Amino acid sequence: MAEAQNIPVGSTTAGQIAVAAESTVATRMSAPPSFDVADFPVPHGREEEWRFTPLERLRGLHDGTAVATGDGVKVGIDAPEGVVVETVGRDDHRLGRAVPADRVAAQAYSAFEKAGVVTVPKETVLTEPIRISVHGEGGVAYGHQIIELGAFAEAVVVIDHTGDAVLAANLDYILGDGAKLTVVSVQDWDDKAVHVGQHNALIGRDATFKSFVVTFGGDLVRLHPRVAYAGPGGEAELFGLYFTDAGQHQEHRLLVDHNAPHCKSNVAYKGALQGDGAHAVWIGDVLIEASAEGTDTYEMNRNLVLTDGARVDSVPNLEIETGEIVGAGHASATGRFDDEQLFYLMARGIPADEARRLVVRGFFAELVQQIRVADIQERLLARIDEELEASV
Repeated sequence: MAEAQNIPVGSTTAGQIAVAAESTVATRMSAPPSFDVADFPVPHGREEEWRFTPLERLRGLHDGTAVATGDGVKVGIDAPEGVVVETVGRDDHRLGRAVPADRVAAQAYSAFEKAGVVTVPKETVLTEPIRISVHGEGGVAYGHQIIELGAFAEAVVVIDHTGDAVLAANLDYILGDGAKLTVVSVQDWDDKAVHVGQHNALIGRDATFKSFVVTFGGDLVRLHPRVAYAGPGGEAELFGLYFTDAGQHQEHRLLVDHNAPHCKSNVAYKGALQGDGAHAVWIGDVLIEASAEGTDTYEMNRNLVLTDGARVDSVPNLEIETGEIVGAGHASATGRFDDEQLFYLMARGIPADEARRLVVRGFFAELVQQIRVADIQERLLARIDEELEASV
């Protein structure tokens, strides 16, 4: 078994990097999952799962005071031929296969009125992406979306979040045996938006799930991707890219539950931060249950701090209940912009602004190339350039 990288733990005042790593807290939440909001106490900020989140900026999503309005979000779905798109009520039998893991997720489940269900029939191989647009129209909204692939189906789904809203939503990805699903979720909200979401993936026997979570906009974004396996041989790749500006809070909390034998997971998240009060949080929890013999897992988080005044909390957790595994490890690192790289490029005639852009693009390039949706790749690189230009 691979050993975890030894990262020092520490925190400093504003203007410096603050890093938390190698927590000894168990990966399981303090309260068991439940559909009932009442089963979760109103958080006060001292709980392990809420200690990094500025509760006052959740706009009432955590304490029941955020009431849905008619102008919350508008959802549009553009799907290729053969895909079944439905809007269903709360009594649909396909709902409820993933249980909320915290109070906001339970509130979202109890408060939505209609759910979206996108189904790719078995053995259907799509050559064009399914595109889901979620556009905020200024109000409060609760949502639920299911994306289900039948056995041996293959699909790419792009979910685009834009506009202004206070949104709590749950997303369920259900993969049949041998299915292959790639999801790109882009959070490109306006500056005042608040988005809290739980993403649940259930991976069938020998199925492959690849997720890209990309976060740029919003005042506060807190996402909770979770993975479990419905049979042996499943594979999950979870990639993330975030660019945190002055005053923004971006939090990504992952849980990969290896509950079946001979499954794989690979997690790689990278973030850049700039500006006073920029705060990024990455929590990577991996649980290898006693029944999950033959597991192969690795998780990594890298952060690049471009200016003073930014804070990063990076906490990888690995809990292993069986020694019969292929490998397990994690790594976390946070560092400042490399002035030596900048000097090297400038010494060869490249202007400072262009050199800085090249270094940051290179930092993200490996993840962006993995997406393999051309228009999304171009858009992300353009957004990175916009972020850098805004800081000059």
